Amino acid sequence: MSSDTAIRSEIIATCLRMNDANLNVGSAGNISVRVRGGFLITPSGIAYETMRPEQIVAMDMEGRYYGDFIPSSEWRFHYDILKARPDVDVVLHSHATHCAILACCRLDIPPIHYMVAVSGGSVIKCSDYAPFGTQALSVAALEALGPRMACLLGNHGVITLGKTLNSAFGVLAETENLARIYIGTRMLGGGVLLTAPEMDVVLQRFKTYGKQKDEIDPSITERVEPPAYGGACPR
Repeated sequence: MSSDTAIRSEIIATCLRMNDANLNVGSAGNISVRVRGGFLITPSGIAYETMRPEQIVAMDMEGRYYGDFIPSSEWRFHYDILKARPDVDVVLHSHATHCAILACCRLDIPPIHYMVAVSGGSVIKCSDYAPFGTQALSVAALEALGPRMACLLGNHGVITLGKTLNSAFGVLAETENLARIYIGTRMLGGGVLLTAPEMDVVLQRFKTYGKQKDEIDPSITERVEPPAYGGACPR
């Protein structure tokens, strides 16, 4: 497996970015990125502030690791998710505060706000509890994720997925914001949930949301066209 120095550096930068954005605390959480022949994952027990690219651990798709550093204790769910989900290349796990609050209450994030569609579904589900680092947690995570891009882990934290580190980070940031919104509505006695038909419309529109022309599947015909460019900006 190659050294993939640039990806290793980007993993560390994303770890630091999570903490700087208050989306994680201390050395909790972990990140993996698919590479040729397997994946790269953060090591166990090394603070993000002192982590070096050569300490990022290479693993193959047989669950074996290479080098002098031990992979994160959560490597099992990274491994199982990457095997089960060829549509994603990044698995990101954190203990984001509001996500963890809901996870400790074993609460899903329902369609309280249309941005729940960032997960690829109408709900962000919370898994049952299982001890960290176990195969049982891996099974619970896969069940809660289903085909979606985010889930909560019971009494633990949150997992988000993406094709890139930046996209997985974006899902994490939005999921934490949704958790904060949902907690707020519960404090006010409960919000009004979007209906299944309303969420169906949102999910359809999300197929082109935030994408440029070269990123949109040409088979998708239902989209809002931008206004025609009219030259100089109006005064």
